[in-house]
Amino acid sequence: MDGVVQSGHSFVDESMITGEPVPVEKRPEARVVAGTINGTGALTYRATAVGRDTMLSRIVAMVEDAQGAKLPIQAQVDKITAWFVPAVMGVATLTVLAWLALGPDPALTFALVAGVSVLIIACPCAMGLATPTSIMVGTGRAAELGVLFRRGDALQALQGVGIIAVDKTGTLTEGHPELTDLILADGYNEAKVLPLIAAVEAQSEHPIARAISRAAADKGMKLPKATNFTSLTGNGVRATVGKKTVLIGADRLMLSEGIDLGPLAQAGQKLALEAKTPLYAAIDGQAVCAIAVSDPIKPTTPAAIKALHDLGLKVAMLTGDNAATAAAIATKLGIDHVQAEVLPAGKVTALKSLRSGGQTVAFVGDGINDAPALAEADVGLAVGNGTDIAIESADIVLMSGDLRGVVNAVEISRATMRNIRQNLFWAFGYNVVLIPVAAGALYPLFGTMLSPALAAGAMALSSVFVVSNALRLRFIEPVMKATV
Repeated sequence: MDGVVQSGHSFVDESMITGEPVPVEKRPEARVVAGTINGTGALTYRATAVGRDTMLSRIVAMVEDAQGAKLPIQAQVDKITAWFVPAVMGVATLTVLAWLALGPDPALTFALVAGVSVLIIACPCAMGLATPTSIMVGTGRAAELGVLFRRGDALQALQGVGIIAVDKTGTLTEGHPELTDLILADGYNEAKVLPLIAAVEAQSEHPIARAISRAAADKGMKLPKATNFTSLTGNGVRATVGKKTVLIGADRLMLSEGIDLGPLAQAGQKLALEAKTPLYAAIDGQAVCAIAVSDPIKPTTPAAIKALHDLGLKVAMLTGDNAATAAAIATKLGIDHVQAEVLPAGKVTALKSLRSGGQTVAFVGDGINDAPALAEADVGLAVGNGTDIAIESADIVLMSGDLRGVVNAVEISRATMRNIRQNLFWAFGYNVVLIPVAAGALYPLFGTMLSPALAAGAMALSSVFVVSNALRLRFIEPVMKATV
């Protein structure tokens, strides 16, 4: 049930809805959403929406509506083939009648040879094979590269996309807070300061605290024992480690404790401009370091964004994160368009706005909150480590879990459609050239007829060419090598 908090205090993990990894503080009058996860505190809240009226149920409904509104792509070759077969039958009939009326003796023999040759050489096998063989080989190669096409029409739709819209958390970024910076005051070093800070933060369940303690563990540091732990709600924490008093928190906590940050204050301001969360630590009343915790950008993201630009695509970021953080990340990565502080319905609206310029739009996401946008987009791409509902809403699943898969998916789509067009050109060109020959167009000039046996060989050669051309897709090299 969705509701409004009446009493209590806690931090709630709302990443299911917003996609943001840092839990949100909840106090009286704050809204809570069904399916989100409460932290260590207790909350009493009044239900305001139940059943189909909850945000989660509305998300499911939006997914169903968007999927129901999609129209399957009608293959042009099917329409042409529907006319081609009757047309060939008509041409064969006219050929027989023409030879019977105008041909030399034995007219019936010439008429039958020419009519049968037309029927054989015009067998639409090549046209029938042109599309499915390329799709089968192309999607198979895509799977080897970690790109799974869940819906066949996505293979054609993706090659016409002009804008790639992406979620931020878990797509551009790692999806969980990490300690990114530890700026030390003069006279202090990491080996002495980080274990003391991590020992205090190990007593807390807050995600930022976990990020700090995890950083110390990753460095193999042995943590001393912290006692007298006190959580200063909304400001930070205090504890005793050995004989030292350690204080960790925001700048307002340091100010209230009369601790002079000195040069660390400027360092913290710089970190904030980089869309990081700045904290400070003091030992025995002396500021020792500035700490930055943020959701780091995946190492592969910058190169993937550049590769998408090199393919002639524009990149847009749609995120529930705050505007300042989103703008900083967009500037750093060279993203063309940013829409921040949007809930699931807002992402759908943003996609419609991007599409209003006549562009075909693809969306890349990983969370439940991305499901409506994945279903609404012309092509939805879900990273393989995302939620089940996101994967089910998507047309394409990227097993690599990052944007390198998008680059490879676009390249495979373009190569496959290019291969299909080559096959169709050959198949139709073959028929346009050889049907007149089979009908006897060369007889008045050279006195020769195309025998049914040669017509069958030519027809088989056409099919072999189409299949062989499709098999070239097996050798597509990834634009960016992605680890599955």
